[in-house]
Amino acid sequence: MENLTSLFPTIEIKANDRLDQYTYTKTGGPADWVAFPQTVEEVQVLVRYANKQHLPLTVLGNASNLIVKEGGIAGLVLILTKMNQIQVSGEQVIDQAGASYIETTKVARDHALTGLEFAAGIPGSIGGAVFMNAGAYGGETKDVIQSATVISPVGEVTTLTHEELDFGYRHSSVQDTDSIVLSATFSLKTGDQEVISAMMDDLNQRRADKQPLDLPSCGSVFKRPEGYYAGKLIHDAGLQGYTVGGAQVSKKHAGFIVNIGQATATDYLEVIHHVQATVQAKFGVSLETEVRIIGRD
Repeated sequence: MENLTSLFPTIEIKANDRLDQYTYTKTGGPADWVAFPQTVEEVQVLVRYANKQHLPLTVLGNASNLIVKEGGIAGLVLILTKMNQIQVSGEQVIDQAGASYIETTKVARDHALTGLEFAAGIPGSIGGAVFMNAGAYGGETKDVIQSATVISPVGEVTTLTHEELDFGYRHSSVQDTDSIVLSATFSLKTGDQEVISAMMDDLNQRRADKQPLDLPSCGSVFKRPEGYYAGKLIHDAGLQGYTVGGAQVSKKHAGFIVNIGQATATDYLEVIHHVQATVQAKFGVSLETEVRIIGRD
């Protein structure tokens, strides 16, 4: 394989870089190459190169709802956190994919724009939020997004309408096409800044009261099974506090698995599989992971 650092000297690229320094869980092995593009043009150059060279390509944002296995990731990993500009135009907020969802809600609040309050505590990036239709407290990304600009696996840039994004529960069409989100436009409404701020504060307080925000985690681990709540099923199965290595079912909220010290991705996966098997055996309910699990064994 060619040396990407010399091939693309103007783009920050690291060889054999461990991913545990970029993930919320603080787990994950090395990637062959990690690039930090700062512009759409740099993303396009890297995507086209990877496509031409048949180099596996993986994209990360804030890596908050993600587990990277200990074997790391083959090929090229793009981390888009340097593409993080947030702009406001009238009642629209336009974000680059690496922008923080939390930061976006603050910008909307500061411009007295309402609609994004539900996302006040979602720790992911905008690209990840669009990719999986992130949501919380009764709101979802699909409720406020107008369009998203994406790049295809062969390097073609297009803008998708709300309809073309085909949102579902923790799903968008971006997942089906292996496209990469570059930016998103949110359509909001003018509101009362004090009311917006109060709602965000309330939701953040509720999140802090219920969720283990003081420890590294991968966020909500399981999708909500129809007719049930994953956290309640796990709690009722007596699994809170269940630990493998450094990974533990949170004692504060059973829907979270936290890193209580030196956890590996393997620890996380063993806890997940045990939880799934136990809940299936006790209640006959199949828990599907919401967290993305990627990388080599």
